[in-house]
Amino acid sequence: MDLVSIFGILLALTAIVGGQVLEGGNVGSILQLTAFVIVFGGTIGAIMLQSSVKVFFLGIKMLKWIFIPPKLNPQELIEQIIVWSSASRKGGLLALEPMIDELTDPFMVKGLHLLVDGAEPEVLRETLEVEIGTYEEHLRSGAKVWEGAGGYAPTIGILGAVLGLIHVMENLSDPSKLGGGIAVAFVATVYGVGSANLFFLPMANKLKALIAHQVVMREMLIVGLVSISNGENPRVIENKLQGYIV
Repeated sequence: MDLVSIFGILLALTAIVGGQVLEGGNVGSILQLTAFVIVFGGTIGAIMLQSSVKVFFLGIKMLKWIFIPPKLNPQELIEQIIVWSSASRKGGLLALEPMIDELTDPFMVKGLHLLVDGAEPEVLRETLEVEIGTYEEHLRSGAKVWEGAGGYAPTIGILGAVLGLIHVMENLSDPSKLGGGIAVAFVATVYGVGSANLFFLPMANKLKALIAHQVVMREMLIVGLVSISNGENPRVIENKLQGYIV
């Protein structure tokens, strides 16, 4: 569980609502169903238009990473690679074949298969780097769903404000209806700008950071497998891979 994300969201909401209360305002005044429907309905519609069905649902699925990020343990990966390196030096590359069945990560399985099959180091590197590129682009397309939402929400908030003002202009002869239209106008702007800068854009940036960490892990695996293929000493491989850990 990523407690920083949870605390960040709670802090942001508390700051906004708390600021409203400190100014003597009513919390209920920033709870406008009409503004909510305009801003969030419009934003969701825009990102659905921007994305394919597959990409849209990938973005939705990746939301859980904000609170439960993928488990990445670079030190554990290094230890695994060192085990492979020591086994290959003692029994040759074929000694690694029984270890493939113990793996659950398809990328690691593919890499170890290529190594056991005797692929040349450059072929091994090129094959896996192509897969990394495809994997990264796939995940980034999901993150762009929320990046797009962060771009559309403020504009749709302004659209909501304009609609509220139109409602005001249409009812100038009836003062009792002016307050509701003005409220929708301002609250829609708050929803649009607030959701983009407090939620959508930070979420997209966090997802991109998590994707970058996963890519680094895969790059570490490639370096380790290529080093094993070249017959490098396990200690040399470990020192090389430790350079990836900050």
